[in-house]
Amino acid sequence: MYYVDFEKGCSPTELNVKERASYVLPNGMVKVEVSAFGINRADTLQRQGHYPPPPGESAILGLEVAGTVVEVAPDVSNFKQGDRVFGLVAGGGYATEAIVNPAHLMPIPENMPFFEAAGLAEVFLTAFQCLRTIAHVKPAQRALIHGGASGVGLAATQLCRYWGVHAAVTASSSQKLSLCEQNGAEQLVNYKTQSFVDELKAVWPDGVDMVLDMVGGDYLNKNLSVLKQDGIIVNLAMLAGRYADKLDMALLLGKRATLTGTTLRNRSDDYKAKLISDFSTVCLPAFATGELKVNIDTHYKIDDIDKPHARLENNDTKGKLTVSW
Repeated sequence: MYYVDFEKGCSPTELNVKERASYVLPNGMVKVEVSAFGINRADTLQRQGHYPPPPGESAILGLEVAGTVVEVAPDVSNFKQGDRVFGLVAGGGYATEAIVNPAHLMPIPENMPFFEAAGLAEVFLTAFQCLRTIAHVKPAQRALIHGGASGVGLAATQLCRYWGVHAAVTASSSQKLSLCEQNGAEQLVNYKTQSFVDELKAVWPDGVDMVLDMVGGDYLNKNLSVLKQDGIIVNLAMLAGRYADKLDMALLLGKRATLTGTTLRNRSDDYKAKLISDFSTVCLPAFATGELKVNIDTHYKIDDIDKPHARLENNDTKGKLTVSW
C-alpha cells in the first residue's frame, strides 16, 4: 500500500508518498481500498506538530475516506466486498488502504463520485453534531455561522436550510458570501468590512438562538452580544488563537448563555457510531435527491498533495478540498 508520509513540522512541499506493507485485517473491522480522501485543518495542524492522533490510532494523516470494501472480518455483516463506502477514520486516511470500524462507514449515495464522497463525512457530521446533537436547533430558529465558506460552514448552512432554520454567516469576501447565499444563508456579513454585531442587531434585534464559531479570540463577547437569552455558543476551532478575549461574565449571566466546545476526532467509537447512524437516517437520503450536496472547491490528484495543505493554511478555500489516488 501507499501512503503520504511527513515529518513533524514540515512544510506542505515536504509531504511525500511512500510504500509499506498492507494492513492485516483485525476482527470487527473492514478494509477499504481508498480511492479519495478529504483534507481538513486537523491534517495541517497534525503536520505542523500541533494535533497528534488519539492514543492507539494511526499516525498517518487523514480523517475521512471514500472507496471500495475489499475485505470484511468474519464477524462483520453490514458490509460486503465491493460496497462503495465513505466515512470517518481517526487517522490513516492519506493511504491507499484503510482499516475502518464498520459503524463509522456509510454507503455512498447513488451516482456520487468517490472524490465527492471523500469530502462529505467530516464536515457534515461536524455540522450535524453541532447543530442537532449539541445545540438542538429547531425550525424557525436563528443561527450565526462563522467561517461560512468553509466546508463545515457550508454544510451547516445547508442543514439550516434543510431544517427551516434561518442562517446568518460571516466570510471574508463577496465571492465567499455569494456561495454561502447559494447554500441557504439569509444574512451575509463580510467580516473584513462589516461588524457582524451591528449587522445582525439591525436585522435580528432580539438575537440568534445559537452561534457556531470556529474563530474564537475576540469573537467570544461579540457572540454573546448577539445571542438570545438561553442561547448557546458552540466552539469547534480557534483560528484566531488559543486564548479568548476577557469573558464578560455579566453578559454571559444576563443571557443565561451556554458556552461549549466540541471536537469529533477524539470522540469514542460509540459516540461516532450513534452520530453516523442518526445522520444516515436524517440526512443521507437528501444527497441522492439533491436537497443536500457536497461543496467541492477543488479535486486534486495525489501528486499535488502539497497544494490543498497550502491553501487551507492561507484560508484560500470555498468548500472542501479532496485528493484522489
